[in-house]
Formats: sequence, C-alpha cells, structure tokens
Amino acid sequence: MPTPDKAAAVAELTDKFRSSNAAVLTEYRGLTVAQLKQLRRSLGENSEYAVVKNTLTKIAANQAGIDTLDDLFNGPTAVAFVTGDPVESAKGLRDFAKENPNLVIKGGVLDGKALSADEIKKLADLESREVLLSKLAGAFKGKQSQAAQLFQALPSKFVRTAEALRVKQAEQGGAE
Repeated sequence: MPTPDKAAAVAELTDKFRSSNAAVLTEYRGLTVAQLKQLRRSLGENSEYAVVKNTLTKIAANQAGIDTLDDLFNGPTAVAFVTGDPVESAKGLRDFAKENPNLVIKGGVLDGKALSADEIKKLADLESREVLLSKLAGAFKGKQSQAAQLFQALPSKFVRTAEALRVKQAEQGGAE
C-alpha cells in the first residue's frame, strides 16, 4: 500500500508530465550539487529539472499516458520538464553535456511522441522558434513584394503595348 507521501509525489509528477510540452530523461551520476545548479540555470526559464525516483516516475508517466519511457528508468534519473520552447532546453542540455560528460541524455518525450537521445540532440541543433518564425515571415514578405512587382508590371506593360499599337495604326493609316 503506497504511503501518502509517495502518492503525493506520483500525483505531482503526473501533473508535471501532463502540463509539459516535453520531458527529457537524463542520468546525472557523478555531477556535483553545484553542477546540477548550473544545469538548472542553463535550461532556461521554461524548464524544471528534477531528480526523481525511477519507480514513482514510471508510475506517474504511465498515469499521464506516456508508456514509451519505461526502458529509460534505470540508474540515477533526473527529468527536465519543459513547458516552453523545447529547443532552448535541448540546447541547454546538449551544451552542458559537452562540458560535463557525466550528464547522459537518455531520451524523452515531445508532445506525446517518444524521442531517442539522438533525436533530442537533433532538436538542439534546430534554431529557436522565434528565429524560425522570423525566417518564415521574411519569406512571406519576399513573396508579397514579388507579387506587388508583378501586379505593377502588368498595367504598365498593357499601357506600353496599347501605345505601340496606337503608333503602329497611326503609321499604317498615314502610309495609305
């Protein structure tokens, strides 16, 4: 029979899984408390990094409808719960892991889809949401200016063609 503390911990973890856009599981064996504090800061404002008990977290993930992480709950585990841009947090984890090889990214979940450690690293290589949106807006603006140029060219070309036709008819009428 679960104790009230364990039941509360499972309920809290279940809520975190449900309210997060993404969750990344890591192994933190060998990291100091100061390094974990630095890691939490590097993840950004929209992430929470929590050291968890595997059994309770596995139960919470299953209750939240995530059963693809079951194989990753072994060894010392910590979870980065991401409520904002997952790219920012993935970059923070990747960069921290480069400096501190004791941090191992095991895998995770993004919007209900399981991600391997390699997929999380690929996610970290993406540009941020804001950069991608600005590039998209720039592309739309470029297409709009091309369309405007096309629409301006049509009337002027029509006027030049009509004028050339008028001159040609005047020349033919004067030649007769």
